[in-house]
Amino acid sequence: MSDVEPTEHFEQAEHAEHAAHSGNPFLALVAVTIAILAVIAAFIGSLETIETAATIDAKSQATLFQDKATDSWGFYQAKSLKKNLYDVAAVLAGPGANADNFKAQAKRNEEDQESISLAAKTQEDLTEQSLRSSEKHERRHKILTVAVTLLHISIAIATLSIIRQGARWPWYVALGLGVLGSFSAAFAYI
Repeated sequence: MSDVEPTEHFEQAEHAEHAAHSGNPFLALVAVTIAILAVIAAFIGSLETIETAATIDAKSQATLFQDKATDSWGFYQAKSLKKNLYDVAAVLAGPGANADNFKAQAKRNEEDQESISLAAKTQEDLTEQSLRSSEKHERRHKILTVAVTLLHISIAIATLSIIRQGARWPWYVALGLGVLGSFSAAFAYI
């Protein structure tokens, strides 16, 4: 997330306003450029925040799904132990009603294991999907951080045109960095 104070854009706009009132048309153009760059930077900063939240959410979902899968596998193992105990009890009981009851219980636990296994595998698949989503959002966040940083630098450099009473090179550099920052932000979603 960007560490820029929310009032920084207002300070840049104030510099731009002073330049607009100077009577120099080039400085007025620089002032408009600064305002546009500030709006773009604010928009991309918001996207960066959204991607940060999405990363955290996806990682939380992955943890939840993995916990559910772990619980399901624990339940699967418990059913396996019960099945084995009923199998042993059926053998030890010898022929008769008790043995048939133990065999039926063993079969029921084995059937339960199949549905539990399917649920656990589904939870593991959901974990993987959430982790992939988290990686995608984290990648976007990193690119958007660079993009918004480029835009903030471009705003500061454009301000040099005003401070230097119409020097053009800072404005050109600011335009280049602004375009680079904007294209970087677009690249985050490609």
